[in-house]
Amino acid sequence: MTTVLLTGFEPFGGDSFNPSGAAVGQVAASWTGSAELVVDVLPVAFAGAANRMRELIARHSPDVVLAAGLAGGRTAVGVERIAVNLLDARIPDNDGEQPVDEPSTPGAPAARFASLPVKRIVQELGGAGIPAELSHSAGTYVCNHVFFTALDAAPAPSRSGFVHVPWSREHAPTADAASLPFADIVQAIGIVIDASLSDEDDLRLPGGAVH
Repeated sequence: MTTVLLTGFEPFGGDSFNPSGAAVGQVAASWTGSAELVVDVLPVAFAGAANRMRELIARHSPDVVLAAGLAGGRTAVGVERIAVNLLDARIPDNDGEQPVDEPSTPGAPAARFASLPVKRIVQELGGAGIPAELSHSAGTYVCNHVFFTALDAAPAPSRSGFVHVPWSREHAPTADAASLPFADIVQAIGIVIDASLSDEDDLRLPGGAVH
């Protein structure tokens, strides 16, 4: 049976809610797909999150690894294309650790590319009416660390990638914060899973950025 590993994150930075963790739980609760879905909510901790990701991959040998995290301030679902081998934390993680200019995985390449069909995913999200964008930076915090770890730990031909979601409208820290309805975030993650399970190749369309 095909196996999908889906992860989100716990709250961090003083917030009481993280839509990525809540959304993956909702996807699991309503899952009717033919693939086995393994769901976990990771700690926002550099060591803990990476170790947990490696444990999950080793235990379940997933065909698809999809990690989701919160990017407060973004107005669209960000389908991440590149993970960098760099930890440079602007704020401490939930364990109080704040690595600066350290590698995510010592001895690994400087960057790795998502193996999901990222451009096709952006197109399918847009077709469903969900704002989406191809992102070329997952940051240098725990999200990027988990993204890089998944790509490092999951052997080919498995597909691995990361999506950043905005605040959910129902739990945004302020009324004017960039956000999407929580139901749209849950739907978006389901669409990403379906596209990742497809045998179709990625689209060859312009998706670069000039800045």
